[in-house]
Amino acid sequence: MIKKSLFQIAKMITVENDLNIHGSVSIKGISIDSRKIEEGNLFVPFKGEHSDGHKFVEEAIEKGAAAAFWQQDVPNPPLHLPIIMVKDTLIALQELARSYRNELDVKVVGITGSNGKTTTKDMTASLLSVQYKVQKTEGNYNNHIGLPLTVLSLEEDTEIAVLEMGMSAKGEIEFLTKLARPNVVMITNIGESHLQDLGSREGIAEAKLEIIQGLQEDGLIVFHGDEPLLTNTLSTYKGNATLKTFGRLESNDLFPKEITQHDNGSEFKTSLSDLTFHLPVLGIHNILNALAAMLTANHFAIPFEKMNHAFSSLKLTNMRMELVEGYKGEKVINDAYNASPTSMKAAIELVSNLPGYENKILVLGDMLELGSEEKAYHVEIGKTLDSDKVQYVFTFGKLGESIAEGARFVMPEDRVKSYLEKEKLIEDLREVTNDCTLILVKGSRGMKLEEVVRALQQL
Repeated sequence: MIKKSLFQIAKMITVENDLNIHGSVSIKGISIDSRKIEEGNLFVPFKGEHSDGHKFVEEAIEKGAAAAFWQQDVPNPPLHLPIIMVKDTLIALQELARSYRNELDVKVVGITGSNGKTTTKDMTASLLSVQYKVQKTEGNYNNHIGLPLTVLSLEEDTEIAVLEMGMSAKGEIEFLTKLARPNVVMITNIGESHLQDLGSREGIAEAKLEIIQGLQEDGLIVFHGDEPLLTNTLSTYKGNATLKTFGRLESNDLFPKEITQHDNGSEFKTSLSDLTFHLPVLGIHNILNALAAMLTANHFAIPFEKMNHAFSSLKLTNMRMELVEGYKGEKVINDAYNASPTSMKAAIELVSNLPGYENKILVLGDMLELGSEEKAYHVEIGKTLDSDKVQYVFTFGKLGESIAEGARFVMPEDRVKSYLEKEKLIEDLREVTNDCTLILVKGSRGMKLEEVVRALQQL
């Protein structure tokens, strides 16, 4: 993590006050939450519409912070304390991260995409860690605040940083990638997330492709080669980066062969190795995420044998295709972190084709931020179901009702159930589960469907 004196920080960012009195004070690490201050932190308060972190500056220093930023337009700064006055605390945080990144001798892998960013980040970091000191984005720290904080958390001897880059509007990825200056960029796919803000899949692709703008000389671009919105654009790429593709099609640089799905993971071979890879996570879409990670690891000279070993001990961020057991012995796939039509279809395909279960149940919630066509997307999900492979569908939420509407075209009425009350859904779901049941729980984050998973685990 960043370790600097205030004098050194003043050379990295624009400071508005005289630091002669406190300039020799040293900080270690950054905190934006006064409740989580660690000894020596630099506390960064933000001024919002409804709250102002500046009122916690003195408290933060009492708790052990070595110093704090202070935004110039906020009155009554406690100048008797080690305060760094700046025009805007957020911009100063970003400026500090940019300067620190430029000081570090670190390779950066930047990851974006509509789905699979976090899983691909976890996989990539795991593969690279067999040979390098690696740090990665923790949790969902992937935006204009989170990414600078991740950069400032990097140790000076970190060799590779794996950074997730999220967005909701055009220009956001461009800002993040120009700050991080990646040596490798990865685009997992183009889905429907953020249609509400970007209007079309073409707009989403354009926004994701901004990640290339920060790519360093002789870098690597890894992207989903089955996606025409990416392949068509990158077919005219004139830069000096190397392009590598992954996907199901044999036209890709890396594609899977001999896939076998189990309830505790997947086995597959690839076009570049005769090894059988064991991936302890469910779904063909996650095999594709693994392929993206493998291309990046290969770029950093990780042998395939070491990649296979790294996959065996892979740990993913919670609520992403996480297999847990209910109190009746039923198996529950907890994929409640987020949902889009692309990821929903992939998860349903997995459950539909997974062998060994007599009773398969889908618990599906609203997919949010899909714009004006949101109802049609939900109806379409319902219509894709196979009544021979899925026994029940339980939907939750107003948009979930549209999934049920579509499902009734292809499934008997009594096997499609729709709810606006989670407690009633859980009560009825318990009546049709047993130790031969496989349940998929998936919806957008705002639906909080992990509550269903927890209920199934309790007596």
